[in-house]
Amino acid sequence: MNLDDLAWQRQFDGGIDPPMAEYLLEQGQLELLIETARDRGEWFCAKVAVSELCAAGELERALAVLEPFVAVGWPFAVRESAAILVRLGRIEEGLALVRPDAAGLESPFDCRWFADALVEAGRVDEAVEVLTPHLGEPWILESLVDLTRGQHRDARVLELLAPCAERALGGTADCRCPAAGGERGCRHQPSEVLVLYTRVLERMGRADEAIRVLGPVVSELPRIAWLYAELLARQGRFEQLRELAAGEHAEAALTAYVDALEGQGRILEAEAVLREALEADGRLARPRLMKFLGRQGRLDEAVDVGRPTYEDDEGNLLHEAIDLLVRGDRPNQALELLDGLGAAYVDGHPDVVHHTRFYLLGKAGRYAEGAAEAKALSEREPGLWDSTLAWMLARDGREDEALDVLRSSTEHEAFRTMAMILGRQGRFAEAVAAIPTVSAQREAWERR
Repeated sequence: MNLDDLAWQRQFDGGIDPPMAEYLLEQGQLELLIETARDRGEWFCAKVAVSELCAAGELERALAVLEPFVAVGWPFAVRESAAILVRLGRIEEGLALVRPDAAGLESPFDCRWFADALVEAGRVDEAVEVLTPHLGEPWILESLVDLTRGQHRDARVLELLAPCAERALGGTADCRCPAAGGERGCRHQPSEVLVLYTRVLERMGRADEAIRVLGPVVSELPRIAWLYAELLARQGRFEQLRELAAGEHAEAALTAYVDALEGQGRILEAEAVLREALEADGRLARPRLMKFLGRQGRLDEAVDVGRPTYEDDEGNLLHEAIDLLVRGDRPNQALELLDGLGAAYVDGHPDVVHHTRFYLLGKAGRYAEGAAEAKALSEREPGLWDSTLAWMLARDGREDEALDVLRSSTEHEAFRTMAMILGRQGRFAEAVAAIPTVSAQREAWERR
């Protein structure tokens, strides 16, 4: 195990990727995950196993799984171990793992991790002080707001946000206030600051004040219109929300307005708003109306609303319609929709059409048909459709044929499909063995 392999694995989902690790856990293979993490240095196996162990209260075992990763300095394992130690009551030991040294105090990342551990230990004031020198970083300012939620420190957070918010409300285009007590100037955009400032006001029960802060500046800072719309919706300000949705901020406010009406059971009003917006600007309202009709179970109407776009290169809502039909248990109708596309569109988008068709054949349980189509494609384009063919064969109950296809395949990462098929057969250790180690995958990637 080394840091380069771990970093590569995390960046590219190398080795055993998160979906496979989660699948193994779902199949009751916790012990296999632990062994694989230990023997192969598979971080995602360790992460999934640790989460399960912690949920079961087996904190000491979770620490043992993380130990080899902590030993090589893998930062995510160090952070997780610190949190577990704090939960075990070994607070100073946990804090020591992530406490920054003099150089680390200059790093916002190191301080963010330390602040996490301090909050976990109930030392919220210390966490705030650790973050304060780095409030010039917009993401640290957001972290401060997130970490202090429910910690009874909102007044202090609001005090720290106030200088930036005041400058934003004063019309300063780029906030350069001394957010960190004069040590560092900040680089917050006004919209970012006001989003956080009003979020804290609202959770303090000062929603009216938040509305008064945002309302007058929406026209100057259109990026906050979505926040203002959601705030109005949460507070039941339907008239103000209607005005916002009918004006220049329709794109930001329309969904919030319709959702609020729907949530109040005002279905006819919500539909009328969407149909009126569709007449004014189909680009904005059409997908929203489709989703609305889908939620009402009116799938045929939803599909018809999207129909004008299904062969467009921009604003195409074909996949939104297909998703609605699949979730409504109508995959065969979705196939009819796909098969009804014009030849020009199909010829211009062959891969998308093929992949979508295989997905729908699978949803419809038409595996033999899908296998025949995949085999024909694979013969024309060797090495590109083997995983699709194998999956269709396996779902059709022809697992041995599927595995034979994959063993001789030149398709990139065909081994992942092989592992899933072996797992479906209950051959979990073989499934893990079918996936090359992180080092082997990294070497192959570097050669390519």
